[in-house]
Amino acid sequence: MNKQQDRSSFIAHRSSFVLPRERTLTIPRPPGVMGVINVTPDSFSDGGVHLDHAKAVHAALQMEQDGALVIDIGGESTRPGSEPVAAQTEIDRVVPVIEQIRQRSDVPISIDTQKGAVADEALKAGADIINDVSALRYSAGMPAIAARAKVPVILMHMRGVPQTMQKNIQYDDVVSEVGSELTAFRDAAVAAGVDASQILIDPGIGFGKTFDHNLEILARASELTPIAPLVIGASRKGFIGHLTGREAGPERAMGSLAAVAAAHRAGATLVRVHDVRETIDFLKVLTAIAEKER
Repeated sequence: MNKQQDRSSFIAHRSSFVLPRERTLTIPRPPGVMGVINVTPDSFSDGGVHLDHAKAVHAALQMEQDGALVIDIGGESTRPGSEPVAAQTEIDRVVPVIEQIRQRSDVPISIDTQKGAVADEALKAGADIINDVSALRYSAGMPAIAARAKVPVILMHMRGVPQTMQKNIQYDDVVSEVGSELTAFRDAAVAAGVDASQILIDPGIGFGKTFDHNLEILARASELTPIAPLVIGASRKGFIGHLTGREAGPERAMGSLAAVAAAHRAGATLVRVHDVRETIDFLKVLTAIAEKER
């Protein structure tokens, strides 16, 4: 293995990331847990629950207490068929929540947005990570903002946009093609000035994928880990409801844990979930068992 391959392997398997204000996100026993707070009226799983800012802040602080290493704040639903919202609407939803969390906690916060203007304001308010479902491709200014801020960036895979992504879905080999496209997104981000060691990737389960594609990605997710540290976000998604017959929301928590197990087996760095306490307990037991197998 040459020096370039050595460095690529190191970057892909790293579990420590530099945050603003001389802080570090360290994930001692991957996967770490990222708790989801949707400050929206229409997200597929918890839309409306956290639209009230005080409730969103309370939920975020509870997630931190339960063991979440990162809190992911979003102000625009990206469920299949969803319509975009104006940048200012998104800013008005997320910035007060980020500010209030930051006043009370130093927990790392990621801003879930495709818009450069939203990311910029969120970072000023105290966010530490950019989580972009478009992999920095939707907003022309996003790559420069990410590079200038020197923050960790999560690049998610999605073909098309939320309004159309579930139409005409075609892959010959979904894992191979997702991996190739994520590699291209990573390389484009680096070319724009983003530090390679600050990049994570997300295969975009439920984003322009069929039921079988989602299962295939979870089954073969380890094939993606050489590209960059892996984030898996399968919590409460439609394929879980299809398998279990459970309605959207907390009823899918138990099914979501099976996806967390797949992420653990694959060597994921983070899992993005709605049910933090249950996921933390599950991972404690699963990790203890796995350590006895080594």
